[in-house]
Amino acid sequence: MQRLRIKHVTEYVFSAPVILNCHRLLIRPREGHDVRIESSKLDISPAYAIRWYRDVFDNSLALVHFKKQANRLRIASEVVIQHYEADAHNTTAYGCPLSSPFSYEQGELMDLAVYQQPSFMQDQPALQCWLREIGLGVDDSNTLCLHATLNQAIHSQFEYRIREEAGVQSPLRTLNLGSGSCRDYATLFIEACRSLGLASRFVSGYLHAPATEAGNASTHAWAEVYIPGSGWQGFDPTIGKMTGNSHIAVAVARNPEAVPPVSGSYIGPKHIAPIMRVNVQVNLLE
Repeated sequence: MQRLRIKHVTEYVFSAPVILNCHRLLIRPREGHDVRIESSKLDISPAYAIRWYRDVFDNSLALVHFKKQANRLRIASEVVIQHYEADAHNTTAYGCPLSSPFSYEQGELMDLAVYQQPSFMQDQPALQCWLREIGLGVDDSNTLCLHATLNQAIHSQFEYRIREEAGVQSPLRTLNLGSGSCRDYATLFIEACRSLGLASRFVSGYLHAPATEAGNASTHAWAEVYIPGSGWQGFDPTIGKMTGNSHIAVAVARNPEAVPPVSGSYIGPKHIAPIMRVNVQVNLLE
């Protein structure tokens, strides 16, 4: 077991007072047999009212309503967790092999079907062509080795870039550009898995790494695949590893654009464009 402290600050600065509409927060780590929350603090300004609930994916989601106009919005979260997951080096056996063509048992199909449907149907021809190039043909009878083949291919073939724009790139755009952010890599991985008949979902959260110890980092994203007998297994093509005790999941979703950490809107003059600052710091505690 290891203890990790996650500090996440999101700040919006406006040039004039605005009316802040309801904001959605997805910043609380998902608890389970592998993660327990030891302590949690949330500091929000201006004055607000908050309501927590579990969404359809069992994510812990907060709705924040503000009580007055403001020219600044600051949301600061500090959480200490106990992480019991094994190190990623000890979980690589889950990466292969899976028989191909792959199918789930009848009892699981109904619940998993929604995670097998591509989100970018128009990209499927190009995606399947790329899968054949890396040795994962949709109709092949070979075994599927997701970690050694797909995870490593995305990690090694594409150039990582930080993108400030909202949303994700389509798999076709990532293939054409040869680059993307962590959420673009995860989207490509998910759509590739769905082409192979595998149930896959998007995960947003935090990654503990040397860079996050110093702060000035951002949130992270990766993919999970449902493997019979093992459940949802995480793959992080950004770093070319399976997930382990350095990954802290916050939210899962079928579509990658559904789980931004902070989302909301405001009412104000047309010329106002807010300045956004995000600072994430993840530290290993003794």
